[in-house]
Amino acid sequence: MDELLGKKTPHSAQAEQAVIGSMLIDPRCIPEVLEKLKADEFYIKRNKDIYETVYAMFAYGQTIDPVTVLDQMKVRGVYEEGMESYMAEVMRMTPTASNVMEYAAIVRDRALLRRLGETADEINNMVSEGSGEADTLLEAAERKIYALRQGRNVGGLLPISGVVQNVFDELSEAAASGNKIPGIPTGLPDLDRTILGLNKSELILIAARPGMGKTSIALNIALHAAIAEKKTVAIFSLEMSREQLARRLLSKAALIPSQNLMTGQLTPQQWRDITDAAQTISATDIRIDDNPSLTVSEMNAQCRRIPKLDLVVIDYLQLMQSAGSGHSWSNESRTQAVSDISRMMKIMAKELNVPVVCLSQLSRANESRQDKRPMLSDLRESGAIEQDADVVIGLYRDGYYNKECENPNLAEAIILKNRKGATGTVELTWLPEYTSFASVERWHEDE
Repeated sequence: MDELLGKKTPHSAQAEQAVIGSMLIDPRCIPEVLEKLKADEFYIKRNKDIYETVYAMFAYGQTIDPVTVLDQMKVRGVYEEGMESYMAEVMRMTPTASNVMEYAAIVRDRALLRRLGETADEINNMVSEGSGEADTLLEAAERKIYALRQGRNVGGLLPISGVVQNVFDELSEAAASGNKIPGIPTGLPDLDRTILGLNKSELILIAARPGMGKTSIALNIALHAAIAEKKTVAIFSLEMSREQLARRLLSKAALIPSQNLMTGQLTPQQWRDITDAAQTISATDIRIDDNPSLTVSEMNAQCRRIPKLDLVVIDYLQLMQSAGSGHSWSNESRTQAVSDISRMMKIMAKELNVPVVCLSQLSRANESRQDKRPMLSDLRESGAIEQDADVVIGLYRDGYYNKECENPNLAEAIILKNRKGATGTVELTWLPEYTSFASVERWHEDE
């Protein structure tokens, strides 16, 4: 169609043929090429068919040469007349495979140009049709451009063969990493063993009554991800100011009671510790926004502009606004608004392809029970939160309700929902002077 309209579709037949020829001449270059290129980045159908066949054969550990590739193309139903002579010509035109990555870069560049043109046309059509307000169209346009930057398509049907190959790639990565958990570690090993860390595109909900330590455990996780794992972390604080959060981060990192940081009563050694902690935290890539009236769309827009974002932390859900709403809700409309927000957060986690940790208040239902440990039903007045979340963790400290209990600093992270595996209770140590949590095992070892 573009050719009929006089438009030239960006592509390089020579570069595509050179990539195919290099892979057939020297199969040793195949792993490197497969990391760089996707099959749908080829413009010419027969080149794409050959590449997809080589990709599948490599994924399943089959021998790759011109004869086996032709045979497999027949099995896959993509063989066509003249394919033998075409492959022979492609190999003849490619004298060496040493420049294959340069050819692959050209193919990828032309594919990006094609997608950029298609996206521009889609955006132009949306504007011409007037299918929404300006803010809505801008959000949709940003989402499409962001997907391009990430090398992904927004939606669309994908053949199961491509999905299976993605799963195989993930399995290979997991096998190569040994016993390491697949997600970002929380810094609390007992918890990691149950939820397997914080995984891409997951919505992790940490829920509790006020005063249980929701913000504390979220900051624990953010600090560990940024310092120990060198991750880029975005924190949206709708309750505390940036300075309050920074003070709590310093208290955790330096192990200095937060009370001392408030009053400035520090010993010479504590001054040295706080200076070291400040340097350590300043070297991390933690971003903080303390705007109390942010919507999920605004958070999402900010996150899209952060290169190589790894983790998002939101404190907390019930303070957020749905797009275009103020604070004057009836109970029914508020329940619907929170349901909409939780759904949008799950969509954000999938789109950004990072874990989103969101804190949530529990209802007062547990206060009337003898056993005050949180249950999933305590979330229900907030609509569909429990449906959208992949992991729900309820925090509980018996010492909060009963000062005379045997161990007032024993905390429980109760896994109420876990799409990846088991539910259950993980015991943690609550460190009230630092408003922090630690693994029970690790804290005893340190002591």
